[in-house]
Amino acid sequence: MTALKSCCPMYPANLEWMKKQRERYGQLLAWECGEAVLEMCRIKEKQQAGEKAAEYVRDGMVVGLGTGSTVFYTIRKIVELVKNGMKIQGVSTSKSTTELAGSLGIELVSINDVETIDLTIDGADEIDQKLNGIKGGGGALFFEKVVAYASAKVIWVVDAGKMAPKLGGVPVPVEVSPFGYRQVYKRLSVEGLNPVMRLESGQPFRTDSDHYILDLYPDNLDHPGELGAWLKEIPGVIEHGLFIDCAAEVLVGRGDSVVSVLR
Repeated sequence: MTALKSCCPMYPANLEWMKKQRERYGQLLAWECGEAVLEMCRIKEKQQAGEKAAEYVRDGMVVGLGTGSTVFYTIRKIVELVKNGMKIQGVSTSKSTTELAGSLGIELVSINDVETIDLTIDGADEIDQKLNGIKGGGGALFFEKVVAYASAKVIWVVDAGKMAPKLGGVPVPVEVSPFGYRQVYKRLSVEGLNPVMRLESGQPFRTDSDHYILDLYPDNLDHPGELGAWLKEIPGVIEHGLFIDCAAEVLVGRGDSVVSVLR
């Protein structure tokens, strides 16, 4: 681990960066407004948005099932529909979603066994006014992106705190191969993207595909599409968490209601 420490800073040792970015883009800081109260509001908004998304599911659909705390409520609601006789097939985006959906009785199929995915419902870490997003805080960005871009329609479900005027208030995850990750790290560092190795229990976090994640903390993210295209050209980069022109609709839990935002 000595070599690792010398190459990559510890995740998430960037609280000052997070604070600066959130202040810059006008987002509310939890520690300024009562973290416990805000968390209760977020949970309520997540539940409302997640459950609302299940109303878009129709009998006979192949549905992409996202990953994360908000989609949990969607999956739970879909289970009710299945118990009432609706027939659907689910395509999972992570091991955790596979375990959850499978244990609750949703029929799961491989993405390789379907021609198309009718609808994918997923969460997001941050969404801008153009409905571009940053995803991958849970580590499932690779599978999430493959499923999303194979879908006829993508809906994101979020609480109000995930909406921002522009992207840049949360880190951009980059999934990389363990082979040669140091070279990728150095390349990102030279470009001023401030990469940080994501850790879990003091060791490099491993995705479901057994890859590493480098979280980027750029000083600005004025051109997310250009950054995403550039990242994909780096040997060793598997995928990145910038989802450009992906979601057709975002369901936002806001207070006691759910707001639909269309592209």
